[in-house]
Amino acid sequence: MTLWTVERLGRKGDGVALSGDRRALAALTLPGEQIEGEEEAGRIASPRIVTPSADRVRPPCQHYRACGGCSLMHGSEAFVKAWKVGVVTEALRAQGLSVPVAGVHVSPPRSRRRAVLSGRRTKKGALLGFHARASEVIVDIADCHVLRPDIQSALPLLRRLVVAGASRAGELSLTVTETPAGLDVAVTGGKPMEPALFQTLAALADQGDLARLSWDGQAITRRPPALAMGRARVVPPPGSFLQATAEGEAALLAAVRGMVRGAGRMLDLFAGCGTFSLPLAETAEVHAVEGLAAPLQALDAAARQAQGLRRITTEIRDLARRPLMPDELAYDAIVIDPPRAGAEAQAREIAQAQVPTLAWVSCDPVTFARDARILAENGYRLCQLFVVDQFRWSPHVETVAEFRRR
Repeated sequence: MTLWTVERLGRKGDGVALSGDRRALAALTLPGEQIEGEEEAGRIASPRIVTPSADRVRPPCQHYRACGGCSLMHGSEAFVKAWKVGVVTEALRAQGLSVPVAGVHVSPPRSRRRAVLSGRRTKKGALLGFHARASEVIVDIADCHVLRPDIQSALPLLRRLVVAGASRAGELSLTVTETPAGLDVAVTGGKPMEPALFQTLAALADQGDLARLSWDGQAITRRPPALAMGRARVVPPPGSFLQATAEGEAALLAAVRGMVRGAGRMLDLFAGCGTFSLPLAETAEVHAVEGLAAPLQALDAAARQAQGLRRITTEIRDLARRPLMPDELAYDAIVIDPPRAGAEAQAREIAQAQVPTLAWVSCDPVTFARDARILAENGYRLCQLFVVDQFRWSPHVETVAEFRRR
């Protein structure tokens, strides 16, 4: 067996192990550990821990070694927190930027209110859970330490949906969201809808008291799964993007509010269903821009029914292909929450505008650092940075950064 030393963790949470001049990735390891194993195609499939790190802890989840949903449960909470902060600061440093981290939020265990599960029908029933690491194999989960209790308790019902509606060869994707009205379940990849299947699914939804069940875009039940966003109540489209935890959303919103306080007219880019637009409209006029029509329709409907909000306008626009130009950016503040690919095209236009304050929310440190460099090279100063960890025990990390025009 070859002896390796884990130098550091890569961006996806795997250990980068060294043995002489050889380098390989080893899952479920920590920096400083000595491990044994054989490398194949750049990976050590089953590393044996020879010298464990002082930061190593016993994972609480019975599925951890197989399931790909979490990859850092073997590290102490302090280690994972520091590592995620380091991922962000190192990405900025690589672009020549630095700023002290003003705060770190970590969502608690069993707090994920939204999760995308995979389901496959079998001869004996169904598999339901997350994929194994780097695999199409579904790990059937019985007790998940990240899901909210209401989602956890619904796993047997969700398996029955898989049995009823999955073909033997296909895989279902189930986006499950906890709402005050009950669970909102959006399924894709199922059998074509026929009267018998509709009746079966409707009966299951009724037995499980689901607020809404949609099947490849077709509604089965119609109880509105409304979510509070500030004073407004939003009914998001089936399967729509939402912040993963209520605690994480609150941390993001608190940071954004602090950055744009006092602004009278704001622009919310990649606005989605209104996570930021609706609460910010309590004190300012907001123009919300989003590439998809359905989330904006949900935002607009919620704004019309809410009391005490200032004017909200909406615009459907693909900001990656058609970013707002400098003459369209005459606002007191901009809030932007782009997808993982970042917003390079929009950052270049903002860099040429004269907006005093930017609150930049990001779910990818590397693309955020790239976009931050564009702003910094064109007169914006990176003032403060918050790190938000909604995806506990995963390598995923989010940030909120404040930029001010010099």
